[in-house]
Amino acid sequence: LLFTEEDKYGLYSSLLFKYFLAEGIVCGHDLFVASAKEHPDNILKELPAPLLDDTHGRELGEEAAAVKSEDSQDSMKIAWRYQNLPKMEASPTTYTKFGHYYDVSKKMSPELCRSVKRHSFYLHEELSLEPKMGAWNMNCGYARLLQSIQKVISQEGFDGSDPQKKQRNVLRIGIQSLGSILWGDDVCCSDTPEDPHSLTKFLYALRGLLRKSLSACIITVPAHLIQ
Repeated sequence: LLFTEEDKYGLYSSLLFKYFLAEGIVCGHDLFVASAKEHPDNILKELPAPLLDDTHGRELGEEAAAVKSEDSQDSMKIAWRYQNLPKMEASPTTYTKFGHYYDVSKKMSPELCRSVKRHSFYLHEELSLEPKMGAWNMNCGYARLLQSIQKVISQEGFDGSDPQKKQRNVLRIGIQSLGSILWGDDVCCSDTPEDPHSLTKFLYALRGLLRKSLSACIITVPAHLIQ
């Protein structure tokens, strides 16, 4: 469970948020995107485009060639008595790839974005569909979001149920601007909020769901709005 504090302009947290989701798509993970501010479909349309492996190979090859030319120039400057000494490796001989690289100036192709299973939660749509609920003594928006995450984890088998029926996968959950007034949490705008512990209760329950399932979650929080 990763928390990212939003800066006032929402630049860096948004970039990390989209990188986390984009990495999930490239790795073939399922996505669950929740927001009360921006529709999840619009968030997914703005994900950065991954750089192709052959591009990386070419870049790495150019870097290696540059290093080799520098080494040959340096060897001419070294005194002859050091020439025969064993040379220390400054970097690992093999390149181990971890994660992927992205071009933030380009958007991910719709075909790649649709290649994984996606689940979305847009609070305004959810509240208009069903009557108001206030389960677990927490605010309605948090309760509905928790219920939705729980449903996806259970139905899609991320909790380990029916292991023979489907291939195991990872669920990546992204929740945007949790704790803002848009979620109906009056801790942002009231000195005496109706339920000041709603967000805390939600996070404890979410952590429990993540611990018992193959899930990872990133949450951006507008801390500068919360009193």
